[in-house]
Amino acid sequence: MNLNFNIDTEIHHRLASFYGELFGLPPLAAKIYAMLLFDTEKTGVSFEEIIEYYTASKSSVSTNINLLLHANLIKDITKKEIRKRYFIFNDGYIKYRFQKIIMMMKEEMDILNSLSQFINAKKEPNNPFEIYKSLLSGNIKNIEDTLDKL
Repeated sequence: MNLNFNIDTEIHHRLASFYGELFGLPPLAAKIYAMLLFDTEKTGVSFEEIIEYYTASKSSVSTNINLLLHANLIKDITKKEIRKRYFIFNDGYIKYRFQKIIMMMKEEMDILNSLSQFINAKKEPNNPFEIYKSLLSGNIKNIEDTLDKL
């Protein structure tokens, strides 16, 4: 089987394990996602190539591709004059993922500020509560600054 890119099996396995756990993906979905990360030129991988590479059934591959598409982790493309769908890594997901993290961190900060007001907490610099809020605030700013560059 000839893909338009090379895959390092050890890195592929590590990626599949990591992203499978991070995103709660079934094993085949995690492997497909990991495969597409190696396609840095975004030439795409066809449905048939995925079936052949993993020696998996059409229904299994279809189910797992649909799961990845629905989660916006991958996207499909079509090539001129070829009636096949090709799948690529959705690099827009990186920005979406970190925007979601920022949203959760801001919500946590808002809740912590409400709790701080409710318990009338003193704003002492060495207070672990204030240190944590400061860390959250700094991380929110760093991530937002980085996202502005994407």
